[in-house]
Amino acid sequence: MSPRLRIGLTGGIASGKSTVSQRFVELGVPVIDADVAARAVVLPGTPGHKLIVQRFGEGILSANGELDRRALRELIFNDSASRRDLDAMLHPLIRAHMESQAAAALGPYLVMAIPLLVEGGSSRERIDRVLVVDVDEDEQLERVQTRDRISMQQARAILGSQASRAARLAAADDVLLNAGTVAELRQAVDRLHQEYLKLAQAQTKSP
Repeated sequence: MSPRLRIGLTGGIASGKSTVSQRFVELGVPVIDADVAARAVVLPGTPGHKLIVQRFGEGILSANGELDRRALRELIFNDSASRRDLDAMLHPLIRAHMESQAAAALGPYLVMAIPLLVEGGSSRERIDRVLVVDVDEDEQLERVQTRDRISMQQARAILGSQASRAARLAAADDVLLNAGTVAELRQAVDRLHQEYLKLAQAQTKSP
C-alpha cells in the first residue's frame, strides 16, 4: 500500500535538513527529495535536458554533455525572466518525478523533502503536514560560510533569497529546532517519527 500521510520537510540553507532526511531514511521512512528529482530530470537524454539546451544554448553544458550547474546559476542569477523560464520548464517535471516515486513508496507515511516548500506555495497541496528544521540565523550564516567557503555578504544574499525564518515557522505544523548536537537532532527525529506513525495509523482508520 502506498503511504497516505505525507510530511513536507523544509528549512533554510544549512539548517540541518540533510541530517533529518538521513535519519528518516535510517528509520525506514521513504524520503523523496526535490533536489534529487531536480538532478534526475535534467540528465542527458531527458526532456528536461533538451528543453534547457534549447532555451539557454550549449554554453551551459560541461565537456561530458551534462549541465554545468554553476554556469546555469550564473546565467539566471540576475535575470528574472530566465529564472522564470527555467522554473516553468523544470517544476512540472520535478513534480511528476516526485509523484511517481511517492506512488511506488511503501510504509505508513513518507517524507517529501522540498527546500523551497514555503516559497513554492503550490507544493503545499501535495502534503499533509509541514515539518520545518529551524536554526538561529547567526548560526545559519556561519554554517553557510564554512560549508560553501563564501563571504558573509554572499551568505546573507543567499538567505535573503529564501523565505524568512518567520515565514517558515508560520507555515509549520511541526518544528525541529537544530540548536544542539547532531545526536540531539537525530533523537528529536526519532520522537517525531513515533508521532507520525500514530498520525498515519489514525488517518488510515478514518473514513
